[in-house]
Amino acid sequence: MVKIAIVMTALALGFGLMPPAVAAAGDQRQELSAQRRPHVTIYPRHRRLGPNAKRQCRFWLAQEYRVSGTVIVPRQHCWWE
Repeated sequence: MVKIAIVMTALALGFGLMPPAVAAAGDQRQELSAQRRPHVTIYPRHRRLGPNAKRQCRFWLAQEYRVSGTVIVPRQHCWWE
């Protein structure tokens, strides 16, 4: 039991003295949370909707041709009236 404690202490001290290679690699690339996010603009931006405005949507199924074969996927298009 004492031998295990001595070995664990030696390993902890040895790893503590080593230069942090992970920190150096992290400096080269930015963190994902620090990166700028894309800005999405909703059009029409200038048009003011009335108090009774309603969102109209059209839904349909469309075929997509993929490497694994043809698949049916849902599609939609929405607008304000």
